[in-house]
Formats: sequence, structure tokens, C-alpha cells
Amino acid sequence: MVDAVIRDTGVGARQNGMDVAFRAATWFFALLVLFLLFGIVAALLDGALPAFQAFGWNFIVDSTWDPVKKIFGAFPLIYGTLITSAIAMLLGVPLAFGVAIFITELCPPWLKRPVGTLIELLAAIPSIIYGIWGLFVLAPLLQTYVQPALINSLGKVPLIGALFEGPPLGIGMFTAGIILAIMVLPFMASVFRDVFETVPTVLKESAYGIGATTAEVIWNIVLPSTRAGVIGGIMLGLGRALGETMAVTFVIGNAHIFAVSLFAAGTTISATLANEFSEADSDLYVSALLGSGFVLSVMTLLVLAAAKYMLIRLQRQAGS
Repeated sequence: MVDAVIRDTGVGARQNGMDVAFRAATWFFALLVLFLLFGIVAALLDGALPAFQAFGWNFIVDSTWDPVKKIFGAFPLIYGTLITSAIAMLLGVPLAFGVAIFITELCPPWLKRPVGTLIELLAAIPSIIYGIWGLFVLAPLLQTYVQPALINSLGKVPLIGALFEGPPLGIGMFTAGIILAIMVLPFMASVFRDVFETVPTVLKESAYGIGATTAEVIWNIVLPSTRAGVIGGIMLGLGRALGETMAVTFVIGNAHIFAVSLFAAGTTISATLANEFSEADSDLYVSALLGSGFVLSVMTLLVLAAAKYMLIRLQRQAGS
């Protein structure tokens, strides 16, 4: 009896020690990630200080990017980043949503795995391959068929017509947005599919039992139960679109200009960093590029913070 008590005590002490060690290890890795994040942001800010001190807020709002005269304004870079990401979300979210709904609700059982695997394989294609495909295949198709049609139709509509004006170049922010939409599709579709599959089958079967259609089940049962996951998937795709580099560099035109038209050439922060960092021949030039990287980091952090805030609000509303 005494031996059993001693043995149980020894096992309990060993388990408690393992729990303490496991808890300490998880705390260490969590703090390490935060340390690395703040370290990266701090390094970017330190390198960007000369540019911020030289130009102030004009670095954010000015459109002049002239390395020869050492005048740097990052507004075209920020604008191109936001516009291409917005186009990617407008095209990619409905497509990813439709793919996820088809796989979880409408697809025959024997076809679910092949379709899901093919969608996920899109994420395995290197971004430079997307860029080459966009430059040599997608851009000529858009230049020949899509952009002229949009110019002749939507280009003549008041208010929004300015977005579709200009010559059909093929390359530009519109093409870059389409490439980004294809690239973020597998990430969002995978998240949507996973959260849709968490909806209890009994809820959907009950809705079908009282005569609800598939659309009504999706709108009234699936979506309300998975709003948090859907928003998380959208923000994941948006973060991916904001930071994409090589594919965008191939097709956006890499022009430091501010143009309202989506068909005009432009640039993004990541594309500018990829193109010009090796050519920076002055400390102020390097600082301007690091400042652009700092702005991109802040934009990404704001997107993630907004996503977290929306998820917290949704959870509170669900609880109430």
C-alpha cells in the first residue's frame, strides 16, 4: 500500500514537472515570435528614420519618386499596393466562396478529394511562374479582348468610368490584381472549406427537412455559424495579397506614377523593393526603401488587428 502511494506520488510529481516544462516551452516560443516581430519592425523603423526625418509626412502623401534628385514619395507605391489587393479580394473572395460551397455542399463524394487537391496545388506553384504566365499569356488576352470591352462599356459610365479609361496595355494594376486573385484563391478556399465542414450535419439536415433550399441552408445556417472563420480566411488572403512580390513585378508595369485608371501601369511596395534595393546608391535611397517596407509592415499589422477586432465582435454578438 505504501509502495503504491509512493509510486503514485512519484508519477504525479513527474507529470507536474512535465507540465511545467511544457508550459515554459510554449511561453518561450510565443515570446520569441513576438520578439522577432518587434525586432523586424524596429529594424525597419531604424533604417527608415533618415527618410522620415528628411521628408516627414510628404514621404507618405507625395507622388514624386526621383532617385537622381533624391526626392522620394511613397504614395504611388502605397496606392498600387492597396488597389491591386482590393482587386484581388473583389475577384478572389466570391470565387473562393463558390469553390468551398461546391466542395462541401454540392460536389459528389467521389469528386471532393480531387477537386480539393487541385485547388490546394495552386498554392504550390511558385510566384515567379504566375508572373511569367501573367506576362506572356494573361496580359495579351486582357489587352486583346477584356480591356477594350471594359473601356467601351464601363469606361463611358459616369463616376466609375475613370477607372477604365486609357489604352489597353495588357499590363498594369488590373492584371496584377487578377494574378493576385488566383494566387490567394487556394488559401481562402481551403479555410472556407474547413470552416464550412465544421457546421453540424444535423443542423443542415433539419433545415432541409422543413423544406429549405440549398441556398437558404447556406445563407441561414452555414454562413452564420462560420462567420468568424470566413472573415479570418479573407484576412489571410488579404495579407497574402499585400505582400506578394515577384508575380506582381512581372505584370504591373513598375511605374512610379499615380493614375486612377486600373489599366495604367503602376507599382507596389514589394515590387519596388525587389526592383530597386540592389540599385540604391545612397543612404537616403536605402532609407526610403526601408521606409516603404516599414509602411507595408504597418499596413499588414493593421489588417491583422482589424481582423482580430472583427472576430472578437462577432464572438461577443454570438454570445449575446
